[in-house]
Amino acid sequence: MPPSAVVLGEALIDLLEQPDGSFRPAVGGAPLNVAVGLARLGTPTRLVTGVGTDPFAATILGLLSASGVSLASVAEVTGPSPLAVASFQGAEPSFSFYGSLPVPALDAAVVAAAPVVYCGSIALLTPFLDVARAAWAIPGPQRIFDPNLRPFLLASSGVDRVREIVEEFAASADVLKLSDADARLLYPHLSPVSTALWLRSLGARTVVVTLGAGGAVLLRPDRGARPSAMADSAIHSTDTVIGLRTHPGPVVDTTGCGDSVSAALMHCLASGLPDEDAAWISAMQFALRVAAYVAARPGGAVAMPSLAEVPAPL
Repeated sequence: MPPSAVVLGEALIDLLEQPDGSFRPAVGGAPLNVAVGLARLGTPTRLVTGVGTDPFAATILGLLSASGVSLASVAEVTGPSPLAVASFQGAEPSFSFYGSLPVPALDAAVVAAAPVVYCGSIALLTPFLDVARAAWAIPGPQRIFDPNLRPFLLASSGVDRVREIVEEFAASADVLKLSDADARLLYPHLSPVSTALWLRSLGARTVVVTLGAGGAVLLRPDRGARPSAMADSAIHSTDTVIGLRTHPGPVVDTTGCGDSVSAALMHCLASGLPDEDAAWISAMQFALRVAAYVAARPGGAVAMPSLAEVPAPL
């Protein structure tokens, strides 16, 4: 058995608003979505998280196990499962979060042996932050960071504090993946591409910005100058900036689409993605096809495809 990719972060229950005003429970949490997506694509995966002792916890563990995610680093913690209440404007969810759980101790040897390690989401604003920092400091795996921000978390923690944490992790990330919404929340005076250029200048090797229906932008290492000031008019770079179109298809529910992009890129990295622009373009096209599959189905984690289910290139 090859070493497992490691995903750090929360596992919770999404309460999804229904057309009749009721709420349907579904297993969720951005890191859990990534872990499930990665395992279903065929990459051995271990999720480092805590689960509660209520009936929801059994549902979470059941989905992880059925998807092939290792439970070896999932700790049972006395208490209820955290909840995320999702309301919708069209296909776009808006989340409110309730509760959190302590996190398990980190097995440094497992992280060191991993081909790739992921962290991000609301875990960075909880006690999980220290665990994520410890994992980030372990040499060996490639590091993928996805801030996956929520407006109410910025309101409670302060935009400056959140921006500081994002920049800290971005500075040593092999891959920084963020959405256009993340970019606007962090740097409202910059365009998403200028935000990506700024974060590349801090040290992130490859930056991906997803743009919803607009596809994605891929930034690869530059061949010369880097931006020296955080303002649109002052950012000048020879980074390779590549625009990619979204894969066409119906959009039913965008929950988990960004997470599926992270999972797809981690799968490519774990499979030995060459550090070449052409290989990265191919990997991003694959990731956008995975996201299109997820968007056409409700439910986030349960919508993640197997490798055989990923749409073929057009």
